[in-house]
Amino acid sequence: MKIPIIVMVLFVFSGVVACKQTPESTIETIERSSLTDWTAATHEEGTPNYDVVFNQNQLNTIEISITASDWAAINSDMVSKAGYAFGSRSSNTGGAGGPPAGGGAGGAGGGNALDLISGDPIYVPVSFKFNGKEWYKVGFRLKGNSSLSNAWGAGIYKLPFRVKFDEFEDDYPAIKNQRFYGFKELSFSPGQGDNSLMRDKLASDIFREAGIPAAQTAFYKLYINFGSGSKYCGVYTMVEVIDDTMTDKQFTADDGNIYKPESTLSSFVESAFEKKNNEKEADYSDVKAFVAALNATNRTTAPATWRANLEKTFDVNHFLKYLAINNTIVNWDVYGAMAHNYYLYTPKATGQIKWIPWDFNLSMQSTSGSSSTNQGNRAVSLAMTEVTSSWPLLYYVANDATYFAQYKAYIKAFNTDVFQASRISAIIDKHHALIGSAVSQEVSPYSYLSSTSDYTNALSTLKQHIATRNQAVVDFLK
Repeated sequence: MKIPIIVMVLFVFSGVVACKQTPESTIETIERSSLTDWTAATHEEGTPNYDVVFNQNQLNTIEISITASDWAAINSDMVSKAGYAFGSRSSNTGGAGGPPAGGGAGGAGGGNALDLISGDPIYVPVSFKFNGKEWYKVGFRLKGNSSLSNAWGAGIYKLPFRVKFDEFEDDYPAIKNQRFYGFKELSFSPGQGDNSLMRDKLASDIFREAGIPAAQTAFYKLYINFGSGSKYCGVYTMVEVIDDTMTDKQFTADDGNIYKPESTLSSFVESAFEKKNNEKEADYSDVKAFVAALNATNRTTAPATWRANLEKTFDVNHFLKYLAINNTIVNWDVYGAMAHNYYLYTPKATGQIKWIPWDFNLSMQSTSGSSSTNQGNRAVSLAMTEVTSSWPLLYYVANDATYFAQYKAYIKAFNTDVFQASRISAIIDKHHALIGSAVSQEVSPYSYLSSTSDYTNALSTLKQHIATRNQAVVDFLK
């Protein structure tokens, strides 16, 4: 039986009633029997199939189709959030993936100065096909901040986005709990600011190999119809969303709070700790306790007590290992220069918050350290001598002899066991063999590359960067 779906929401502002309807393309009916590609194994809830979704040895294809009216709705929404229409700016303040001049985190505990897009863009329903099989009325929205702002302003269609497979299930009960081989949401990184198109994947894999949980990734070819025909948008990195699926897989627990902060951790500001789950419980006691313990006044007068209390709330050992990796590879668009691109997860079994790194397209390519600041495109140096108390988690670790010694030991082990130039160069070559041909087919305005040489030169630069960092570690540890 077909069930007609009409969705209307009333908003009242100062006595005035406004009407907001679901996007035009959703005002229709569908029933499960009409979804010809729907199977329990591919479209319904179940154990996530990492082997299929994050295939490491095959470059799979995804096709996305957006109606012309929904693309117009996206443009209108972005005008309101970014302040300009698609392709209406020839240059952007931040350059190729960088922050605005004078960027960096501000405030005593939350937020930063990099809010180029005001709020999350809208979702619209799209057709999503994977190797020819369709998923229906999938929620599609743009994502990102400087990366989205730069691409949007320049009129580059290779935009960062994410999909949510059951976003429109209230409009379409037939797709209730729709999943993509068990996954509810996925993120797509276009490699903005990274001509090698590998850094998101390479860094995430390196973190996991070195013992720090991070999102799983895979390369994909993308074709997107923006309402006027399918266009080849090149090679993307599909990135696992940090949710209970990821924590269950890599932490063997999915019951704790997950946060995506915009905070320097100088103080607790609730609005700076976005909850990604357990929203109804509104329990922030774990991060409150962590921030309080971190900034306790006994840090210098009773360091052993300070460390013990901090470790009750936060897995410091885990963080030190992360920090050793992050500072070795060089990653500036993260805590220490920007108060974002990290998650916090608190397994209930231990109550110790875990640090989860995120978003690596601008890693492994910037200089590190500065005599006066670690903001802008300056990553934190290995010695961390430039870090100030504006970044308490880094500053206090760097100034605690016990923690700093552990940190140095992790740097040495990482450089020796994982981050050797010959090993990583072989991985880069393997990735090139997989995606090189597809990258060579990218053309403007559906690519950030002006020519194929941009890509091949970036591979050489990436390899040289790793060799340079190997030597930087040797010099630091002398």
